[in-house]
Amino acid sequence: MPYQDVFVLFWEQVKESVQEGRFAKLTMAKTIGKPDLKNIFVRPIYSEDGFKVLLKLRYRSRETEDKEDELTLDEAFVVLKSHLRNPFSSVLMFTTTKDVTFKINKKGAGSITEALPTFHNVTQAEKDIE
Repeated sequence: MPYQDVFVLFWEQVKESVQEGRFAKLTMAKTIGKPDLKNIFVRPIYSEDGFKVLLKLRYRSRETEDKEDELTLDEAFVVLKSHLRNPFSSVLMFTTTKDVTFKINKKGAGSITEALPTFHNVTQAEKDIE
């Protein structure tokens, strides 16, 4: 199955974990090549205004400052989707009940695997004060 279709299925699990209060963290890792962008992290922010996420772009070079944005889940989906295969080949979602990994192989096919949970509690993100 093309990775774009599999990523939509993966994202359904992300939304479900948020609705059930199990979403702990999401990480984009395993870059293709050595781009300046090293990781993308998504952490939950539960507030009176509803659910948002803190999306953090971490860069390899020390000269480039990390960027943080507070986004809705739908906005985060658009950002993450734009970085699939360019440069990231895997996305890990950590919930309190299971870890879910989305991977893209060399042929462009996507897959989803599940493992035992790494996190047992949800820790809210705190935006760095500048």
